[in-house]
Amino acid sequence: MPKMVTVHDVEDIGTWLSYKKARADAVESIGGRNVIDHVALDGSKTVAITYEVDDVDATMARMEVPSAELAAEMQRHGIVLPMRVFVER
Repeated sequence: MPKMVTVHDVEDIGTWLSYKKARADAVESIGGRNVIDHVALDGSKTVAITYEVDDVDATMARMEVPSAELAAEMQRHGIVLPMRVFVER
C-alpha cells in the first residue's frame, strides 16, 4: 500500500486546519486513508497531506478530474493550485 504526499499552498492556514475532518473524508473519497495534515514551519502558507492508497493510478485520475463535490471542498478549504503529488517508491 503506497503512501502519497500532496503539497500545495492555502489561502489561510487556520481556515485550512479547521476542515481537518472534512479533508480526511474528501481524501478517502478518492481512495486515500490514514490522512495526516502537515504545515510548513517556515511561516509560509504551504501545507502537505500524507495518506495511503491501494491504487495510485485511480487516485491520481480522481485528483486530475475532481468531482464537483471535491472541487467545492477544495475551494472551501482555501486550496491554491497547483498541487504537487509524490508517491512512495
